[in-house]
Amino acid sequence: MPVSNSSSQPRSPKVLRMRALTERIGLSRSEIYRRIKAGTFPQTLSLGQRSVGWLESDIDAWIDALSQRGDA
Repeated sequence: MPVSNSSSQPRSPKVLRMRALTERIGLSRSEIYRRIKAGTFPQTLSLGQRSVGWLESDIDAWIDALSQRGDA
């Protein structure tokens, strides 16, 4: 039985909701929105009328940028 190589198939972008985001980066909800307002954190992605999320790739890039600066 052939095994499919999942790395060759394009992956759809993963969206992180607030709970997963706060657990992953260790910042509070209010601090996240403070940094969005200041322009130092990735913008939200609208998922519906009252629902937002963040692209995991944007968060990964933000974390990488922090580690490059030495802030992580």
